[in-house]
Amino acid sequence: MSHFHAVVWMDHQEAHVLHFDAESFEAQRVKARSHHPRHHAGDAQGQTLFQEGILKALEGAQEVLVVGPGSAHDEFTAWAKRHHPDAARKLMANEKADHPTDPQLVALARKHFVKLDRMAGTPTPT
Repeated sequence: MSHFHAVVWMDHQEAHVLHFDAESFEAQRVKARSHHPRHHAGDAQGQTLFQEGILKALEGAQEVLVVGPGSAHDEFTAWAKRHHPDAARKLMANEKADHPTDPQLVALARKHFVKLDRMAGTPTPT
């Protein structure tokens, strides 16, 4: 199932990727290879595989909100801009968010995209 919008909550250990529309959502988890909160230079390949896995999980989404409690969501967005600029254009915003449940995360993203669409003067696709 493909949806126009997606939200990803992430820290350095895992990412929760949710594709959603007005009525439903589809969730997927992406785990990092390393369990260390901060990846060391020697684990750069593991970090890249984690970030590539997130981008793969986001395929099909046209607008993505990236959230998380620490710096991982900002690091992911910066990495995507450097290595995958076409995919990075779909990353609409970054926000701080502690550890919401999947339904809370989707509710946050729905509000975000309604506000973003109103500011742009375009209707939200369903």
